[in-house]
Amino acid sequence: MTEAIQMDRIDRRIVAALARDARISMAALGKAVGLSKSPTLARVRRLERDGVITGYRADLDHEKLGQPHIAFVQVTLDTTTTRALDAFNAAVMAHAEIETAHMIAGGFDYLLRVRSTDIAAYRRILGEVIAALPHVAQTTTFVAIETVKEG
Repeated sequence: MTEAIQMDRIDRRIVAALARDARISMAALGKAVGLSKSPTLARVRRLERDGVITGYRADLDHEKLGQPHIAFVQVTLDTTTTRALDAFNAAVMAHAEIETAHMIAGGFDYLLRVRSTDIAAYRRILGEVIAALPHVAQTTTFVAIETVKEG
C-alpha cells in the first residue's frame, strides 16, 4: 500500500479545481488558489511527479457515442488464488467494454461496469467476453435504468 502524499491547503484546492475542469489555464488556476502562474505550474508538476495527478481525461457523452447501455456485473470466480486473480485482472484489462473492475470483499469477487449499445449487445458481451474470462464461475447482472450522478 502506498503512503499518502503530504498536501497543504493550496495543493488540495489545485486538485479540486483540476478535478472540476482539467482544461483550466494555469493563470486561471493560480487566480482560483491565490498564486501566480509560475508557482501554480510548479505545484501542478510536483503533484503529477508525486503521482497525485495521474492523468487528464475528457468526459464523454455516451448517448452520442452510441453506448448508452450500462450494466453492473457481479462476478464470482471458481478460485481466488493469486494466480487466478492475476489472470482475471489481466484479461479484464484487454476488454474496452469493461469500463471498471473492482475486486470486492463480500459475497462475490468482482464488480464490473460494462457499457454497450443496448441489451442485445450486452448479452453478446456477457456470453462471449465476460463468461470467457479466466476462472469465472458465476455472474449476476444489474442493468442501470438511469444515471443520476457520475464522476
